[in-house]
Amino acid sequence: MTKKVFQVDADLNGERLDKALTNLSGESRSLVQTLVKKQAVWVNGELQKANYKVKTGDEIAYEEQEPEELTIEPENIPLDIYFEDHDVLVVNKPQGMVVHPAAGHTSGTLVNALLYHCNDLSGINGVVRPGIVHRIDKDTSGLLMVAKNDAAHESLSEQLRDKTSDRIYLALVHGDIKHQKRNYRSSNRTCERRSEKKWRSQLTVKKHELILKYLSVSVISH
Repeated sequence: MTKKVFQVDADLNGERLDKALTNLSGESRSLVQTLVKKQAVWVNGELQKANYKVKTGDEIAYEEQEPEELTIEPENIPLDIYFEDHDVLVVNKPQGMVVHPAAGHTSGTLVNALLYHCNDLSGINGVVRPGIVHRIDKDTSGLLMVAKNDAAHESLSEQLRDKTSDRIYLALVHGDIKHQKRNYRSSNRTCERRSEKKWRSQLTVKKHELILKYLSVSVISH
C-alpha cells in the first residue's frame, strides 16, 4: 500500500477530517469515510475519527487501498465519444443511463460500456467506478470526463476541485424568465455542533443566463 500525505491550508481550518481529506485528495467522501473506519487515515501521526476538526498546518496521511478484482462485465453498448486520447475520454452520456453499477443497476451502465471500449481505466475510484471522475444523474444527459489512468484521474480531479475547469448546465424552464443575466446567492446552513445548535452559513454566488425563449418556455445556462 502507498501512503499519501497532505498538509491542511488555512481554507480548510476547522473542517471535519473526512471533508478536508476529500478536498485535498480528490477522493470521494464515501471512500474517505471508509478509509477512516479502516483506520487508514492519520492526522499528525495519530488515528482520528471522521468528525475530527483539522487545523491549519496539520499533516493528514492515508493509505491507498489495493485495487479489488474487477467483477463488472464489459458490455457492447454504443458510446457517443466527444474526445479521446491516450489519457482521457470525454463521452456524451444519454438521458436514462446510469453512470456506474449500484443496487438495482448491475448492467447497462456507462461503466459497463467503458470497460468494453477501453483496455485500461483508472482504479482510483475502485472496481465499481473505474475511470469515473465525476457523475451526473441518470435522467440528465451531458459530457463526462473519464480517466484512462491514475495520473489523468488525479489531474482531472484537481482541476474540478480547484475550479479551473468549467461545467455548464442547460435547463428547460416553464415560466417567464425576466432577467437576461442574473447572479444570485444560495445559502447552505450546516450545524457544526448539534448540542449547542451552532449554525454556520455558507453563501455561494451562482448565475444563470437566458439562452432561448419561446412562448412560456425558456432555456437557461447555469
